[in-house]
Amino acid sequence: MIDFLLSPSNTPFVVSLTIMLAFTVIEILSASIGVGLSEMVDSLLPEFDADLDIDLEADADISGATDSLTKLLAWFRVGQVPVVMLFIVFLTGFGVSGLSTQFMMKSVTGVTLPVSIASLLAFLAAIPTVRVCGGILGKYMPKDETEVVSEESFIGMIATLTLGTAQAGKPAQAKLTDKHKQAHYILVEPDDAAEHFGQGDQVLIVSKNGALFKIIAADNSAMTD
Repeated sequence: MIDFLLSPSNTPFVVSLTIMLAFTVIEILSASIGVGLSEMVDSLLPEFDADLDIDLEADADISGATDSLTKLLAWFRVGQVPVVMLFIVFLTGFGVSGLSTQFMMKSVTGVTLPVSIASLLAFLAAIPTVRVCGGILGKYMPKDETEVVSEESFIGMIATLTLGTAQAGKPAQAKLTDKHKQAHYILVEPDDAAEHFGQGDQVLIVSKNGALFKIIAADNSAMTD
């Protein structure tokens, strides 16, 4: 077994599992002294609301590379599970699937796959592993929020467009902060089909239709005070 693990054809997978173990040990040690590695890394990343995972799949498509990135991050559970933990899951999935594939090939044919082919197969197997395991972890991980806020309470609040251009039939992403100082990212589109709002515009939420929020211009200074 040692000879199998030390085989050059298994180097990427052994290295992956070694890095995974190192990150796991660092996470445990840092958490034990009250400075978790996960929290440190997440604090360096832009705020991201994993709830957009459902919204973006259910509603109209938003054009642009930033929207594609948002969807990709949501699919990988970023915002729902710490990035370090997702990375650990990916490394585990890559390493285990790679070694398993090589072991089966060695047992059946007597030879292992070329490193490039085995690595590609392992990478493809690790991607859904992150999605599935991230979803499971997200259900049982403690949440930072101490207060539950109903989305209905967003009506009448001011939001700022953060991604895309909100037009009739083409929602965009907006950010608002609730009374508990928690940030929320929502999908919005104009209440008036003739209007459109771009990134950085402040808008007033006037109604909710499914996962979409209808907005009007927040150009009244009294609204934004």
